[in-house]
Amino acid sequence: MPTDTTAAAASTGQQAAGTSGRKKGRKGRLLVLVLVLALIGGVAYGAYWSVSTVRASFPQTKGSITLEGLSGPVDVRRDGYGIPQIYASSDEDLFMAQGYVQAQDRFYEMDVRRHMTSGRLSEMFGAGQVDNDAFLRTLGWDRIAKQEYEEKLSPATKKYLQAYAKGVNAYLEGKQGKDISLEYAALSFENDYKPGAWTPVDSVAWLKAMAWDLRGNMQDEIDRALLTSRLGPKQIADLYPSYPYSRNKPIVQEGGYDEGSGTFEAEGGSGDGEGEGEGTGSGEGAGSELGGGTEGGTEGGTEGGTGAGAEGDAAGFESQLTGLQRVLEDLPTAVGVNGDGIGSNSWVVSGDHTVSRKPLLANDPHLSASLPSVWYQMGLHCRSVSDNCRYDVTGYTFAGMPGVIIGHNQDIAWGLTNSGVDVTDLYLEKITGDGYQYGDKVVPFETREETIKVAGGASRKIVVRETNNGPLLSDRSDELVKTGKKATVDSAAPDRGDGYAVALRWTALDPGRTMDAVFAINRAKDWDDFREASELFEVPSQNLVYADTEGHIGYTLPGRIPTRAEKHDGSVPAPGWDPDYEWTGWVDQDELPYEFDPERGYIVTANQAVVDEDYPYTLTTDWGYGARSQRINDLIQSKIKDGGKISTDDMRQMQLDNSSSIAKLLVPELLKIDVDDEHVREAQKLLEGWDYTQDADSAAAAYFNSVWRNILKLSFGHKLPKEVRVKGQCLWVEPANTTGPADEAGKVRECGQRSASQAQPDGGDRWFEVVRRLMADEDSEWWTTPKRGTRPAAENRDQLFKRALIDARWELTAKLGKDIDTWSWGRLHRLFLDNQTLGSDGPGFVKYVLNRGPWKLGGGEATVNATGWNAAGGYGVVWVPSMRMVVNLGDLDKSRWINLTGASGHAYNAHYVDQTDKWAEGELLEWAYSEKAVEDSTTDHLVLKP
Repeated sequence: MPTDTTAAAASTGQQAAGTSGRKKGRKGRLLVLVLVLALIGGVAYGAYWSVSTVRASFPQTKGSITLEGLSGPVDVRRDGYGIPQIYASSDEDLFMAQGYVQAQDRFYEMDVRRHMTSGRLSEMFGAGQVDNDAFLRTLGWDRIAKQEYEEKLSPATKKYLQAYAKGVNAYLEGKQGKDISLEYAALSFENDYKPGAWTPVDSVAWLKAMAWDLRGNMQDEIDRALLTSRLGPKQIADLYPSYPYSRNKPIVQEGGYDEGSGTFEAEGGSGDGEGEGEGTGSGEGAGSELGGGTEGGTEGGTEGGTGAGAEGDAAGFESQLTGLQRVLEDLPTAVGVNGDGIGSNSWVVSGDHTVSRKPLLANDPHLSASLPSVWYQMGLHCRSVSDNCRYDVTGYTFAGMPGVIIGHNQDIAWGLTNSGVDVTDLYLEKITGDGYQYGDKVVPFETREETIKVAGGASRKIVVRETNNGPLLSDRSDELVKTGKKATVDSAAPDRGDGYAVALRWTALDPGRTMDAVFAINRAKDWDDFREASELFEVPSQNLVYADTEGHIGYTLPGRIPTRAEKHDGSVPAPGWDPDYEWTGWVDQDELPYEFDPERGYIVTANQAVVDEDYPYTLTTDWGYGARSQRINDLIQSKIKDGGKISTDDMRQMQLDNSSSIAKLLVPELLKIDVDDEHVREAQKLLEGWDYTQDADSAAAAYFNSVWRNILKLSFGHKLPKEVRVKGQCLWVEPANTTGPADEAGKVRECGQRSASQAQPDGGDRWFEVVRRLMADEDSEWWTTPKRGTRPAAENRDQLFKRALIDARWELTAKLGKDIDTWSWGRLHRLFLDNQTLGSDGPGFVKYVLNRGPWKLGGGEATVNATGWNAAGGYGVVWVPSMRMVVNLGDLDKSRWINLTGASGHAYNAHYVDQTDKWAEGELLEWAYSEKAVEDSTTDHLVLKP
C-alpha cells in the first residue's frame, strides 16, 4: 500500500504538483476550461464532477511509492508519451510492477474486459447487458480459463500471473472508484458498483475474448447458409470464388509437406501427399446433408451450402441462423468487429536486402478502433538477465495480461497476423426431451445453472446445455427456441422430435497453454526456442513471423487445428446427429507449415492462403484473397530488384501504401463508358490520370470508392436476402420463403437486418475477386438491375457501370456538395474514437467528455494501409491498423513504433490520444530499448519500493 507523501496525495485526488506526467501549457489549460464549462452545463453531472474529479485518477509517475510484496526496488521510466519501461531484479517484481503500472493507466479498461469475459457486464451496467452476459456464460470463457490456470499452465506462468494480480491489487487498495478512473464517477449515478480484486484467471480469460474475435470463418458459415433463401448453388459459388493461387502467392512458397515422413519440410517437401482434406482453396468443400453439398471442387466454389432442407421449408433453420447473427452483432467486441473482416500485415526482410545488413520486421494488426487502443506499449527489463530474472523484452501488451504479445527481446523479434484457420463449426442438433440425437441414440445434455447478477435489479438464472459438439447457442434466444421446435430440414435428417438447436464446436472451449506461449516467446533466444514456444500458442491460431540478431528470418503456423471427416470441410453448418461430421483429431505440429531463411530473402503474411493446393489438410475454405499480401510482395520486389536495399523508413512507407487493386482493374473500363450528363462526366474525369492511391485529400479516391460501392449495391446488394443486407435498406423483391404485404406486381417489401459494420456486400477482397472473375462475362445476370426512379435500368456490365457512375455522382453531391473541387476521400472516410462502454451507450454529455475525433483518413479496404470500411453500410472507418511497428535487428534502438491512441485510459490526461495525430499521418515514434536509450528518453521516473 502507498505510504509516502506523494502516494497519499494520489490516493486522495490532491496529487502533488509535477507527479502526474501531464504536459503543461495553454492547450492543457484550455481543455480543462472546456471541461469545466461543459460540466457546469451538465446539470447533475456538472454539479458532481469537478476539475479535481477529472484529475483524481491520473497516475503518479514521479517520486516513489511503497508496495508491499516487492522483494527489491523497481524503476518505472516513462518517456514523453507516457510509455513505461520497467526495470526489476526478479521475475515476480517485474510482473508485479507491470500489473501496478497498467492498472494506473488502464484499470477501467481492464475491469470492463474481465466483466465481459466472465459474462458479468450486468453487474456494472445493469439489465441492458443481461442477454450479452447470458450468451457469454453459455460460451463459458472464464470457466475454461480457470481450467487452464488450474490444470494446464506451468508453475512459472502461474507465479507470473499471481505476481501481476498482486500488482493490480496493490494499486486498487484503499481507492474509491473515482480515484481509479473518471468512468466510475459516471457509473456512480446509475449504481453503487465498486471494483473487486484482480485474479490470475481474469488475465487468462482475455485470451478467450481475443480468440473469439479472431475465430475464423464462422460468419461465412452463417452467411452461406442464409444466402440459400434467395440464391441458387451456382450463384453462391460465384460469391465465394476459389483462392487465386496463380496471381496472389501464399505465405509459404518454399518447401512443402513430405508424404514419406509425414512432416512439413522447409526445403524439399514433396508437396504431393494425399492426407485428410480436399485442398485449401477458398470455396471448395464437400458440403453437408443439411443442404446439398458442393459442386466443382476448388474451382467451382461452395454450391448449395446449408439450409434447412432441399425438400422442406428452409425458413426454420434460416431463422435460427438469423437469430444467432443478431445475438452475435450485439456482443461487445474484444479486439475485432465480431470476427468479420479482420486482418493484419506483417513481413520480414533478411539482411541480404536491407541497408543495415540485418533483418527488418514490420507488423500492423488490423482491429476495431477503440479508445483507449487495445494495445499498451511497454518494456519489461531485468537489470541483469539470469535464472532469477529472465526477461528483457519490449513491445505491445494487453492491459490486464502480463508479458508482451508482439515485440522483441535482446535476440529476436516477432509479429502476428490472423491465420484465418477454421477452428469453429456450427452444428444443427436434434432435441429429444432432456437430450440430443447422436447416431441412433439420445444422449443426455451436460447442464449447468448460471446466476447473472444485475446492478439495480433482480438476478437472473439461466441453464446452459451442452452436446458433444459444444454449448447450445440457440438457447439464449426464446425466439430461436420456438423456431427450433418448428424447423424443418431435408429428408436425410431425423424426425424433428422436440425441435432443433444450434451448437458451437470451437477449439478455444478446450483448455490450452497459450499463456505459457507468451512467456516462452518473450524469452526465446533463437529459431529453435521460438518454434518450441510457438507450439504452445494453441488458440487463436496466428501467423508468426520471426527475425533475429544473427540474421535469420522465419515463419511458423502454430495452433490447435482440427481435422474433419471427408464429407465435412467446415464451410457450412453440419448435422450434429451424424458421427461422420465430427472432428476427427488435430493436425500434428510437425505437419504444420513453416519457412526458415527462404531463398527469396523475405516472408509476407497478410491473411492470404498459408500454403498451396498440394497441402493435404483443409486449413480453411475462407482465406483472405491476397490483395494486400501480393501488393506487399510487389513492393518488396520493386525495392530489391537490381540489388536495391530496404531501410527502416522504406518499411514504414510500405505500411502506408494506399494503392487500390480493384481501382486498377475497374478504372480503365469506367473511363470507356460514354456518359451524357455533363455533371457525371465532370466527376468521371477525376479518374483520368489517377494513380489509384487513396490519399485523404484525393477527390478521385472519393469518387471511385463511391462508384465501387454503387457497383456492389446494384449488382449484388439488391439481390441478397434481407438477413445479410444492411438495416434500413428496404426493397421490393420477388417472394422467396417470406411473407409480407405484396404490391401490385406481386412483390414483397423486405428490409435489411444486419448492422452497417457487418452487412454484405462489404467490399473486401473477396468482392474484388468476385468482380474480377465476372468482368469477362459482360452479360452475366449479376450485371442486371431494374430502373429505379429516374435512374436507368441495366442489362449488361457497361450499362450497370454507367448507372453506378451516375448514382455515385449524385450520392457525393448530397454528401460533399455539387462542387467536385471540394471533394476528398477523407471527408467521407473518417475515424471516430469512442471510449468503450460509456462512450457508446452513456449519456450524451459523458460521450462528449470521453470520445474523440473525427480524423480524416486515407487508405481503404484491402489496401496495405487498411483503414477498413463496409461498402454496404457507408464510408466510415470500421477497423484500422491498431498499431504499427518496424523492428531493426541491426540496431534495436533504431526500431520504430506507434499506437492508435496513447498510453493512458484517462480522459484529458496528456497521453489519452497523444499518438493519434502522428498515427493518422503515418509517422512512427522512436522506440528506445537499451538502458542508455531509455534513460535518455526518460521524462518521468517513479521508484516502486518494497
